Amino acid sequence: MAAANTHLIREVTVVNELGLHARPAARVAKIAQAACAPVWVMCGTEKADAASILDLLALGSSRGTRVTITVEDPADRPVLEALVRLFESGFEE
Repeated sequence: MAAANTHLIREVTVVNELGLHARPAARVAKIAQAACAPVWVMCGTEKADAASILDLLALGSSRGTRVTITVEDPADRPVLEALVRLFESGFEE
């Protein structure tokens, strides 16, 4: 029997005027690096390792873009919640 899917997923909108540019990408990556398991940010069909600034920048997420954040380990729920707060605050910019 296969293990149940335990990934935690949240969808958020990029709300700051400049989108997901270098400074916010660095903040996202720093939070994601604290996770025990991989954290992913998806924009359409593109998938980025949230711990990689370059991967995040490659998504090209501008203001109004909907992205999906996925954490693979339920123990990383605080990481997911911190990322959601960061996106919802406009990256505090």
